[in-house]
Amino acid sequence: MNSSAALRLFVTALLAFALGGCALAPTVGADDARRIAGKTYVVTGASSGFGRGVAVRLGGLGANVVLAARRTELLEEVAREVRSAGGNALVVTTDVARPGDMDRLMSATLARFGRVDVWINNAGVGVIGRFEEIPVADHARVVDVNLNGVIYGSHIALGVFRAQGSGTLVNVGSVESEVPLAYQASYAASKAGVLALGRALNEELRLASLSGVQVATVMPWAADTPFFAHAGSYSGRAPNMFALDPPEKVVEAIVWVSVNPREELPVGWKAGVSTASHRLFPDLTERLSADMVHKAQMERAPPALNGPGALHRPLEAGRGVSGGMLLRPGPDGVLRPSERVIRAP
Repeated sequence: MNSSAALRLFVTALLAFALGGCALAPTVGADDARRIAGKTYVVTGASSGFGRGVAVRLGGLGANVVLAARRTELLEEVAREVRSAGGNALVVTTDVARPGDMDRLMSATLARFGRVDVWINNAGVGVIGRFEEIPVADHARVVDVNLNGVIYGSHIALGVFRAQGSGTLVNVGSVESEVPLAYQASYAASKAGVLALGRALNEELRLASLSGVQVATVMPWAADTPFFAHAGSYSGRAPNMFALDPPEKVVEAIVWVSVNPREELPVGWKAGVSTASHRLFPDLTERLSADMVHKAQMERAPPALNGPGALHRPLEAGRGVSGGMLLRPGPDGVLRPSERVIRAP
């Protein structure tokens, strides 16, 4: 980045902060914990990453947690963690891109717990590379999971919430809901759709005077989760990103917003500044973001074979909350990659 671009970015960041772009990275307090205890949550994408972290955190707060994902064995493992933490757990093997699976997920939840208080659409996939070099089937799968899956989940959850007169829908978007990134075209498009869906649904709820039903869209910065181990890549390099956030920051924000609904919640200062910057200076923000992504993905990422990753079938790799990309201090104080996530199959 040249000095002129750096200066413009600095000025943009200052303006973003001045306009409130420094977003929350909230934490769950004692009052929040009391409101979560005994409530029933559905969490999609619960076998790893944010979903696994959210499920275990909710278990520790005494919630009933319904775990949905494709990897049944891992869901059973997460269920044991939820129960050990103090919560109740139900496993429902689910592909969110299949409407029938989502219907079955809701039916199983109501049969076991009688109601749903919070539905979290968290499942997500990605594929990286030049747009025209990625197979159309892979682009379609990204949209099916990230957008259609959220539409299916939102549709079935809001139907139940209307009947109950209450409920909170939490859709996990991305900073890319606002700021599209090069080499992630279908992912960015799908996440932009998630944000637009949330905005439209909130308007419908307002017009219907359904104040007891809320829709929140969470927009995290890229985080150190197994997402990168699962993502497809046709760049000739391993999926890579710069300045990753720890996943715990996003996990806490998702749990917090479930009882403190905000229509839109960028998580942390990087997501907040990027979002505000894009609204103020879209061309500049997209140009600088594209340059940084190009360096991270096309120049600095290690070579790797091209392929669809976990798009069409689950992988054994990437089983925990963290992706093992950030260095973290161990019990001896030595920095090393996180040991929580990529375990041998």
